[in-house]
Amino acid sequence: MNENLIEWTGYAAMAILMFSFLMKDIKKLRIINSIACILFVIYGVMLDAYPVVISNAFIATVNFYYLFLKKN
Repeated sequence: MNENLIEWTGYAAMAILMFSFLMKDIKKLRIINSIACILFVIYGVMLDAYPVVISNAFIATVNFYYLFLKKN
């Protein structure tokens, strides 16, 4: 796989993750954070780094639960 693509996927995930924590609204934070988690899952698969895949897939699942399934 193209090493530049792998590297830029990681940088994009990192930047989006950091941006997500600037959100005051928890819903926006979870949406943006989920996008970063999905990118980190893709990045982890590209690197065969399954701890990265597992942890970010879990965080994305928790975000989706609170965004779409949990009723207040």
